[in-house]
Amino acid sequence: MAGPHPNPWVRLLLAALLSVSFPGSTANLCKKAQVKSCTECIRVHPDCAYCTDEMFKERRCNTQMELLAAGCRQESIVVMESSLEITEETQIDTTLRRSQVSPQRLQARLRPGEERHFALEVFEPLESPVDLYILMDFSNSMSDDLDNLKKMGQDLAQVLSQLTSDYTIGFGKFVDKVSVPQTDMRPEKLKEPWPNSDPPFSFKNVISLTEDVNEFRSKLQGERISGNLDAPEGGFDAILQTAVCTGAIGWRPDSTHLLVFSTESAFHYEADGANVLAGIMSRNDEKCHLDATGTYTQYNMQDYPSVPTLVRLLAKHNIIPIFAVTNYSYSYYEKLHTYFPVSSLGVLQQDSSNIVDLLEEAFNRIRSNLDIRALDSPRGLRTEVTSKMYQKTKTGSFHIRRGEVGTYDVQLRAVEDVDGTHVCQLAEEDQRGNIHLKPSFSDGLWMDVGIICDVCTCELQKEVRSARCDYHGDFMCGHCVCNEGWSGKTCNCSTGSLSDTEPCIREGEDKPCSGRGECQCGRCVCYGEGRYEGHFCEYDNFQCPRTSGFLCNDRGRCSMGQCVCEPGWTGLSCDCPLSNATCIDSNGGICNGRGYCECGRCHCNQQSLYTDTTCEINYSAIRLGLCEDLRSCVQCQAWGTGEKKGRTCEECSFKVKMVDELKKAEEVVEYCSFRDEDDDCTYSYTVEGDGSPGPNSTVLVHRKKDCPPGSWWLIFLLIPLLLLLALLLLLCWKYCACCKACLALLPCCNRGHMVGFKEDHYMLRENLMASDHLDTPMLRSGNLKGRDTVRWKITNNVQRPGFATHAASTNPTELVPYGLSLRLGRLCTENLMKPGTRECDQLRQEVEENLNEVYRQVPGAHKLQQTKFRQQPNAGKKQDHTIVDTVLMAPRSAKQTLLKLTEKQVEQGSFHELKVAPGYYTLTAEQDARGMVEFQEGVELVDVRVPLFIRPEDDDEKQLLVEAIDVPVGTATLGRRLVNITIIKEQASGVVSFEQSEYSVSRGEQVARIPVIRRILDNGKSQVSYRTQDNTAQGNRDYLPVEGELLFHPGETWKELQVKLLELQEVDSLLRGRHSRRFHVQLSNPKFGTRLGQPHSATVIIGDRDELDRSLINQTGSSPPPPRGDLGAPQNPNAKAAGSRKIHFNWLPPPGKPMGYRVKYWIQGDSESEAHLLDSKVPSVELTNLYPYCDYEMKVCAYGAQGEGPYSSPVSCRTHQEVPSEPGRLAFNVVSSTVTQLSWAEPAETNGEITAYEVCYGLVNEDNRPIGPMKKVLVDSPKNRMLLIENLRESQPYRYTVKARNGAGWGPEREAIINLATQPKRPMSIPIIPDIPIVDAQGGEDYEGFLMYSDDVLRSPAGSQRPSVSDDTEHLVNGRMDFAFPGSANSLHRMTAANATYGTHLSPHLPHRVLSTSSTLTRDYHSLTRTQHSQSSTLPRDYSTLTSLSSQDSRGAMGVPDTPTRLVFSALGPTSLKVSWQEPQCERLLLGYSVEYQLLNGGELHRLNIPNPGQTSVVVEDLLPNHSYVFRVRAQSQEGWGREREGVITIESQVHPQSPLCPLPGSAFTLSTPSAPGPLVFTALSPDSLQLSWERPRRPNGDILGYLVTCEMAQGGGPATTFRVDGDNPESRLTVPGLSENVPYKFKVQARTTEGFGPEREGIITIESQDGGPFPQLGTHSGLFQHPLQGEYSSITTTHTSTTEPFLMDGLTLGSQHLETSGSLTRHVTQEFVSRTLTTSGTLNAQVDQQFFQT
Repeated sequence: MAGPHPNPWVRLLLAALLSVSFPGSTANLCKKAQVKSCTECIRVHPDCAYCTDEMFKERRCNTQMELLAAGCRQESIVVMESSLEITEETQIDTTLRRSQVSPQRLQARLRPGEERHFALEVFEPLESPVDLYILMDFSNSMSDDLDNLKKMGQDLAQVLSQLTSDYTIGFGKFVDKVSVPQTDMRPEKLKEPWPNSDPPFSFKNVISLTEDVNEFRSKLQGERISGNLDAPEGGFDAILQTAVCTGAIGWRPDSTHLLVFSTESAFHYEADGANVLAGIMSRNDEKCHLDATGTYTQYNMQDYPSVPTLVRLLAKHNIIPIFAVTNYSYSYYEKLHTYFPVSSLGVLQQDSSNIVDLLEEAFNRIRSNLDIRALDSPRGLRTEVTSKMYQKTKTGSFHIRRGEVGTYDVQLRAVEDVDGTHVCQLAEEDQRGNIHLKPSFSDGLWMDVGIICDVCTCELQKEVRSARCDYHGDFMCGHCVCNEGWSGKTCNCSTGSLSDTEPCIREGEDKPCSGRGECQCGRCVCYGEGRYEGHFCEYDNFQCPRTSGFLCNDRGRCSMGQCVCEPGWTGLSCDCPLSNATCIDSNGGICNGRGYCECGRCHCNQQSLYTDTTCEINYSAIRLGLCEDLRSCVQCQAWGTGEKKGRTCEECSFKVKMVDELKKAEEVVEYCSFRDEDDDCTYSYTVEGDGSPGPNSTVLVHRKKDCPPGSWWLIFLLIPLLLLLALLLLLCWKYCACCKACLALLPCCNRGHMVGFKEDHYMLRENLMASDHLDTPMLRSGNLKGRDTVRWKITNNVQRPGFATHAASTNPTELVPYGLSLRLGRLCTENLMKPGTRECDQLRQEVEENLNEVYRQVPGAHKLQQTKFRQQPNAGKKQDHTIVDTVLMAPRSAKQTLLKLTEKQVEQGSFHELKVAPGYYTLTAEQDARGMVEFQEGVELVDVRVPLFIRPEDDDEKQLLVEAIDVPVGTATLGRRLVNITIIKEQASGVVSFEQSEYSVSRGEQVARIPVIRRILDNGKSQVSYRTQDNTAQGNRDYLPVEGELLFHPGETWKELQVKLLELQEVDSLLRGRHSRRFHVQLSNPKFGTRLGQPHSATVIIGDRDELDRSLINQTGSSPPPPRGDLGAPQNPNAKAAGSRKIHFNWLPPPGKPMGYRVKYWIQGDSESEAHLLDSKVPSVELTNLYPYCDYEMKVCAYGAQGEGPYSSPVSCRTHQEVPSEPGRLAFNVVSSTVTQLSWAEPAETNGEITAYEVCYGLVNEDNRPIGPMKKVLVDSPKNRMLLIENLRESQPYRYTVKARNGAGWGPEREAIINLATQPKRPMSIPIIPDIPIVDAQGGEDYEGFLMYSDDVLRSPAGSQRPSVSDDTEHLVNGRMDFAFPGSANSLHRMTAANATYGTHLSPHLPHRVLSTSSTLTRDYHSLTRTQHSQSSTLPRDYSTLTSLSSQDSRGAMGVPDTPTRLVFSALGPTSLKVSWQEPQCERLLLGYSVEYQLLNGGELHRLNIPNPGQTSVVVEDLLPNHSYVFRVRAQSQEGWGREREGVITIESQVHPQSPLCPLPGSAFTLSTPSAPGPLVFTALSPDSLQLSWERPRRPNGDILGYLVTCEMAQGGGPATTFRVDGDNPESRLTVPGLSENVPYKFKVQARTTEGFGPEREGIITIESQDGGPFPQLGTHSGLFQHPLQGEYSSITTTHTSTTEPFLMDGLTLGSQHLETSGSLTRHVTQEFVSRTLTTSGTLNAQVDQQFFQT
């Protein structure tokens, strides 16, 4: 149901308020960005969009949702769209003994700052082949190690055979570069550096990988050590050559590659400083340089590789290092091996005797680890891999289980800037490339990725020195870009001259714009983005009245300093509901009949402590304080003593009766006894009845008091002592502060000093709540000089006994969030409440450091997170002090420990070195909270801010109980201790949740993006709050904490949360840290009837990011090298729709070396010659700017230096549906001042299959604003585009809207506002065909008991005006379009609007097609094609046209009544019926009616005469059940009887089995009716004959035997001719000869069935002569074929038998076609056509005023 729409200024103000409250939101990132152009805007954030609408007045850079809400048109919004498509995906085969991944290739295009996720599967078999290569240091110090290795060759082979049955083993050796200073370059030392040693060398491959262990052992025996000078060795050269020389080493492609690196020395690395040649040698080129002997040859030309280079290359070639080093060098390699994701480190004994054991241990450890890393990644792209199946190790690898398929989540993100430079300003190679995502043991996934850095097209079309910018700027993207020295929206304000501030100064003030804005060109521009408004910025929209801390009670908005309340609320602060719902008592009455309701509260006539909020008696409260309440009145009336003695005694509301004996306590409501202070005697009385004494009630008092014996002598002794004591107390009070506090505890000094809550009950509606807290006022009365603190607690779900206890007992070690609030000892500033400011960050760091220091003594407690600052209103003298809110994760069992520790520190006034104000704290657990508030001296009221624990699993009506516990500091006593809070949860309009419970992001990413989805239950707004929460990740260290609101507008189902991630600061200079961390995102506080679904909490996992050297590696994967020669056709073409206007098309590259690809695509059914061409350098492309719901074909070929190769086989794909456009113009046929028939056309762009229409209508006022709710009618038959609306209010304007729905949803509305009283009436000629829905504007929604009959079409009498149309001829040229025919002086007049298009929509750009049928008028609305070319052809002069002449009066003689316009049957029982009709049109007074009825299959004719012309209904009794009757109604005037209206009806009911004519008592009965034959189609055959065809009735009354066709002159004057057509066919035809030209004929067709004759279908037609021209032979001459304008869709109402070349002139396409008439065939009122008049005499007119359609 539609409600009032807020104007754009209200939406802007709300958006501004949200931006102030939640500065981390996406909308603020877009709005606050200092951008000057469209391109800069859309690069700020992936969600940012730009509005190019010239009329748009708000900030143009914003989110798409905010721009639409602010009034920007959809077509004026510029956004960028990203894509991700998998181009190759082969399923994993677990039977293969090799590593595999799936998918193998994909393509992605991302916006800066955007990220995408996809799944990656990796399989590692239980047993896989192993290649073991031993790389050993051959310096002299390793001689004993070499000897042991020679001895252990067999042991190595035995260990390998235990690990796998398929292994190879190889050996290599290294020393260092043969140059100074690494090697002694003296000739003798170069020959033999040590005795019995080999010459020095850098690296040598001694034994390539081999399966022959004996060969390995024999070759190893002949090896000797060598030597060098310095201690570090050149092992890095050896490792690199071992990795890149895959052929020489012998690495097998599908095996596990293990590299054992054995040394006792440190290592040289790139430019390490020890190498004096660093900077002289060139950088290592990472290529293989081994000669035929396996010796490294470039040692003296290239530097050592760096650590990141080795990490990358070993990962690329699936090589896992095992460092076997001695104790001497262990510390070097302990750090080095952590840089390799999968590696092992072991300690060698001095002689390497334990190397076999070390290898066995390392292999077992390595095979359970898997590393997945991104190689060759451009600088602008980041890749991160996480997994829910496996845990990550400290090095970043995954601890896997072999033999199963592991699933990993890959996050691909485009960064926004690199080193302060926007990513779109980087080089091309930094924006796009091929990333190789590679697991440790397999080839991996190849990703073709790029960043979208397009420039807005509107910037390329700017108007330089535009007139719209006063020639002082350029008009670009919808607004002016002013030249230097000019400003203003139209650049008409010179900034070089002094601005006149006089118009900006308010009377009585001296500051322009009240100091809240700037004066620009004599006009105030207010600060604050909507906070200040007014001509002088004099109004602050944050200063409206508040209720319970809520601005305008959260039920209105602040505008111009005043609250503008929502409907249903009033008052200065919108705190008064107009409804009496809160005043309804338990019996359903108002205030229990004892008061009146005002402002949503009951004001009781007799207020007492025992009446509740609805003036009902609270009997439980009576028993608690009844005796005390009656005490003073009993004393006064019975004894003349007490507080009310004297005149005040007359104020008592009851009388007392003295009795000698009182009843026992168990026999009365209350038995009371008190001591009388006047005589120290005890008196007693009883209370009976309901316990609420009234004016006529009596309280029974015991006549005799119980007095103690006299003690008068004590008085004389006590008086001096009391005087002395009083003197001492006075001195103490004046001079001793300690005594002063003690004396205040005495009752005599503390009388009336109380604290308690102001209210005892609050009732809240969850969907109206703006916060998950409630400020509950607490009052202090009496002595206000001292200081009091009050401890309080709140318990959730008190309506569920034991709920909180049960929740606390579950899993006591589970971490839960504890909310903590403290008041700091410093004043609050505006910057403190703005996250991200320096002042806020400094204070946050100080607070968290000190609080963490205190709470770390709590076992299991984590560090604080979500720290923020605020002010607390109504907090006494310290309300300007800063309050900190933070969250602490701790075990559930630590609640009491946290509470005691917090109270202790607050009492001390400090947390470590952080000063806090004593007397204030709040600690919130899962289901309860405790806290303390402080009353300073002189303070009377403070607010207790209690949490409300809003949960999605809450009951529909949950109760919370707030309780004041005690007063630990101060002298006050507790008054009202309890507050009950009721929260009512209404029916949810939508369910909001996360897509999944875990998301993974890269540590190097800048933004984590978390999708939030909504499941729509009732299409309206939905809103939830979100906030981040620390776990192992810490806010402001790993990420920036955020919180805010997510608002889903109607129809929206998806949003995205964004959390900014922070880079680690302690990253090692060589590689980043790799420990993964987590934080949570919580959804809460649903509004607008929203509920939270599951999961409403998500965990974000921040992993590591590799920052390695980049290298452009061109590798084609596992595919065989392409043969030389011609290119083949691309393989496996695949197309997939990516939306309503995009298709992703990808393929596999062909054999050969293609330079690029050429894609050809076209609309399916079009000629391939009309195809579009695209060029692509990669094997995928995205087809854009397509038509929605349209079938396309596409194919691709590769091209190279030799030219183009063959095309692939074509594939087809259909784009998705898109919401339809608005329906065609609305047309109204006014039946009377309260009845209208509304019809509409199909949307011009259906963009799919139309499934339904929705019609809404309702009253509007003079300003066209809705009055009350609009009524909705769902028309679920898409062909039924007509609705009859009755019982409208006379002379009242109504607003009508119609919108269409397809598979994509509801489209926009077509609107019209019309007052029927101002329109000409158009009575209807109504056949009995119940196809048009009829709606009673004043009735309900249930029409089951009625069958209503109405016309398919409308008929206007002679001279009637055209129907009222909502958007009249705004596209017409003087109301019509004239088109000349070549070769003829005749013209065609087509009176229609260019957008009044009707018909079924097909895909645009369809080819010109030939539609052929045997008739020239058809029932169907043929889909139109969009013509893309035109040619000329000539039409003959002597052509004929088909004419539907509705302007001719087809009624009888003057004064004879017309046919009654409608029959309505209402079943009163199984044998009785009410027949109603509508008064017919007649120019004379009616005399009465005649109603005839009889059985449809024949029988006695019954006639009822009704002499009263005002009676339009009659009740018919004694009908037979389950029998069809035909009813005929006609009217009479002085001129005679009019034509009759006929209808067939059957009352269906259950009958007695033995008596079929006897209905069962109490059985149900319904109405049914047979339907008439389908629409009549006329085809002219000659001037005196025509062909008539019709369709089979949808619901015949029995089996069809044939048809009866009646033909007669419409004006009378001749006998009727009857034709009999036998058979039951889907479509029947009849040729009628012997007709006359220019004479209207009426045809009637009715089905002949086994039950009799069914209802008639009638039509009136005329064959008109055409200037006496001869009638052409059938199929020899051309006729008309109408096409729409380019870009339009229309309906074809004339079809043709053949078509030649069409031509286009002035927007109308005419094709040569054979016409099938010689005269003019005029149709008067045939129900199966758009009522239309086509006349000739050289012109063809299509009049719009009768464009109504069949249902």
